[in-house]
Amino acid sequence: MDNTNQRKALINGELALFLRGLIIGKVLTLMVIGGLLWWLLKPNLAARNSVSSSNQNFNSLSSTASTFQTVTNVPTASFNYGGSTAWASIRQLVDSQIQSDRPELQLRYVDPVNGSPGSSSGIRMLLDGKLDFAQSSRPLTDEERAIAKERGFTLEQRQVGRDAIAVVVNPSLNLPGLTVDQLQQIYLGKITNWNQIGGPNLPITPLSQRPEDADTVIFSSNSDLKGQALSSNVQYVYSTTEAVRQLSKTPGGVYYASARSVLPQCSVKALPLGSTSSQLIPPYNEPLVSPEQCLRQRNQLNTQAVKNGSYPMIANLFVIIKQNKGREQQIGDAYAKLLLTDQGQKAIEQAGFVGVR
Repeated sequence: MDNTNQRKALINGELALFLRGLIIGKVLTLMVIGGLLWWLLKPNLAARNSVSSSNQNFNSLSSTASTFQTVTNVPTASFNYGGSTAWASIRQLVDSQIQSDRPELQLRYVDPVNGSPGSSSGIRMLLDGKLDFAQSSRPLTDEERAIAKERGFTLEQRQVGRDAIAVVVNPSLNLPGLTVDQLQQIYLGKITNWNQIGGPNLPITPLSQRPEDADTVIFSSNSDLKGQALSSNVQYVYSTTEAVRQLSKTPGGVYYASARSVLPQCSVKALPLGSTSSQLIPPYNEPLVSPEQCLRQRNQLNTQAVKNGSYPMIANLFVIIKQNKGREQQIGDAYAKLLLTDQGQKAIEQAGFVGVR
């Protein structure tokens, strides 16, 4: 009987040890599996946390970015404005966004009654009280400032963007590019044939808007050539549209204008421009899109060259504000502030220009 009890006790002890070992084994197995799962899922969790952190940072930046809605003292009325034709895409893309976000502000574009639209005519209309503010792709002249002073107010130019001045020719013209000096000498009548500067034996036909209506200028205010009369060979055009049309039919023609206005055109070719003939910079992103490809892909502004200043002819975009302590000053100031918001600068770049912030 004692032996039987001893055997039972032994069996029970072995069974208890077996069950204990089985339980410990299962626990260890679960720990190993759990650790493996944690190790496998760790990158996803980290990525998820990173995305969450990025979203929080983005939301934080978005909440602090200035928008059309954050600008204060925007007048509630309808206003007349006009000026540079280079601003056409801004009027289409940016101004429409402004009026959508700020419906209390109504902007009405006004063409000049006499002369062609442009920076000069827009500033002239502002001086004459026909516009509430003007858009310009060139700086104010001393004469314009003097006229304003005579009439009891001053004019302020507030820069909101940058563009390049592009030189365009007939696509058939074989020429590597021009220097700024060569371009100026063409319009002064000192260079009259393309063979004088490495091109074909072909008379040059320079096209331009009239100086009093000019949208862009190729003689800077501190240039010794400023104020000199253009050559009698210059053919004057009403607009860039007319110039492009003439260039497509004139093998020796040349014209200069806002890069944003002429680069996408399929019937003309933009030339690289430089301070010297060994440093020619294209106003477009290379490679140049050929006329055959143009309908599918348009040339785009070389924004990098505009930003770093390597392109030699830059056109700054200004809002011209009448400083008269009246409604004109209020709307001009508000419009410039709208364009200088984060939202406004982004929209200006979407319109094909370079921002200033």
